[in-house]
Amino acid sequence: MKRITLFLKGNVDLYESLHSCRIGGQLRWNGINEVLRARYGGVSVRIRHETSSGSQALLAARGTVPIELVECRVSLGAYPLESQFSTRVFATDADAIIMSIMPDATRLVRHRTSGFLFCAYNAGDWPAQDREWLRQEFVEVAPFTVEQSVCNLERIIARIRERSQAPILIYNLSFVMPGEAIHCYSGLEESFSTAVRRFNLGLIGLSEKTGISIVDVDHVLARAGAERLKFDAMHLSAEGYRLVAEEGGRILCDLGLFD
Repeated sequence: MKRITLFLKGNVDLYESLHSCRIGGQLRWNGINEVLRARYGGVSVRIRHETSSGSQALLAARGTVPIELVECRVSLGAYPLESQFSTRVFATDADAIIMSIMPDATRLVRHRTSGFLFCAYNAGDWPAQDREWLRQEFVEVAPFTVEQSVCNLERIIARIRERSQAPILIYNLSFVMPGEAIHCYSGLEESFSTAVRRFNLGLIGLSEKTGISIVDVDHVLARAGAERLKFDAMHLSAEGYRLVAEEGGRILCDLGLFD
C-alpha cells in the first residue's frame, strides 16, 4: 500500500474535511482516507495538523513561545501556544503541504514591547485579571488586506521552497453566507462575503505566479448547493466536508502523489 503524509497548517476547514468531522460528539465524516479507499485503492494518508493564526503570525514565528507568554494559563481552545509559534511547516518532510486563506480572518493582538502577534482566543470569557493583563500588554491589530495576505503567502511559499518541492495546496473560501440577502452595497462597510470574493481572486493571482494549487471550496459548494451545505460562514455539513475532501484527493492524484 502506498502511504503519503499531508501536513495541514490551518483550521477547521482543513481538519474537518481531511482528518475527521464530529458534530454533537458524533463522528460524521472520517476524512480523506474514506475518499481514497473508494476511488484510489491502495493509497493511505497520514495527517499531521497544526492550527494557524494567520500568514503574518506564521512569518513572524520563531519556533518557540515568547517568554511573555510562558506563564499564560488561559484556555486558547484550538489555538495552543505551540501551534501559534510553530515553524514546522517550513521544515516538514511531508509529501504535500495544505494551507488555507481562512486563518487570515483571525483577529490578532500585538505585544506592546516585543511586537509578536498573538491570537487571544475567546478572550471575552477569560477571568477578569487575565482580560486586564491582555489590555495592558497588547494592542489590537487591524484586519489584513487581501494584498497583505497574498504577499505573506507568497513569502511563505518561497520559504517552504528553500528546502522542499512538495506540492502546496491552498483552500479558498465559499463566499455564500447563509441568510445574507444584500442587494445594495451603498454606505455599507465591506461584508465578509465581499472580502472572501477579493481573497479568492487574490489567491488565483498567487497560483498564477507561484504554481500552487487551489482547492476551490467556493466552486465545489456552489455546484452542490452552498446554502444547504454551510451552517455558517466557516462551518460545513459532513457532506460539504466530504465534497471538499474529494476535490483535494482529485488534485493530489493529478499532481502524481498516488502514482
